Amino acid sequence: MTLQTESDRLLVEVSEGVATVTLNRPAAMNAFDDGLHEEFPRLMGRVDDEPEIRAIVLTGAGKAFSAGGDRTTFERVRVDFHARRKSMRQARRLVDAMLNTEVPVVAAVNGPAVGLGCTLASLCDVIFIADHTFLADPHIANALVAGDGGAVTWPSYISLLRAKEYILTGDRIPAATAVEIGLANHAVPASELLDRARALAARIAAQPPQAVRDTKSVLNQHLRQAAVTTLGMGLAAESQSHDTAEYRVLAAELMARSKGK
Repeated sequence: MTLQTESDRLLVEVSEGVATVTLNRPAAMNAFDDGLHEEFPRLMGRVDDEPEIRAIVLTGAGKAFSAGGDRTTFERVRVDFHARRKSMRQARRLVDAMLNTEVPVVAAVNGPAVGLGCTLASLCDVIFIADHTFLADPHIANALVAGDGGAVTWPSYISLLRAKEYILTGDRIPAATAVEIGLANHAVPASELLDRARALAARIAAQPPQAVRDTKSVLNQHLRQAAVTTLGMGLAAESQSHDTAEYRVLAAELMARSKGK
């Protein structure tokens, strides 16, 4: 079967019950612009509605899994209240789409997964990561509250102490360390990454589909409960970050840098 996408920001290849979904903005390290923010949750809903698709592999084109949010929008979100509100809604929709998608999602983290990209990986059900790369959540270094998902998922996977250390510092988490502390399942050579992820997805796809989908939904209740507790507060606090002096300085620096190109 084929599944048409709205643009070339997302590529979908379906084979034997497994849909490989590729974030396809390699020149921007697969950062989420407005278009990708809008298209990705809709695609996940469409995939969920296809009975022939029984598992998903999620990966990135080029050298990165995803660099997260689009830094070119920092100044616009600072000065435009409606753009800021929209960005918070988009963040919520992405988290909700991942938590509510019934089809299991296997991440194939082919390169850096940073900020929102790291959150996206952590919202998957099984995570393969290339052994040369890393995860990182640098929200705070960007003068932002880490409110769009990592605070939901990380404490469920690793100790709260470790979650605080890595989120408060924004330190990179190498692949081997990510597996050791519970933020990834398998660190593998880059040349094996997609094959390994697809092989596991195929195993899951071969299982009875109702049992798989509803078991995943039951397990995700833990994360949905965490989202109810933390996500609203987190996004509200992140929205306030755009009014701080530190964020204003950062946004101005990014704008000046973009004009200097």
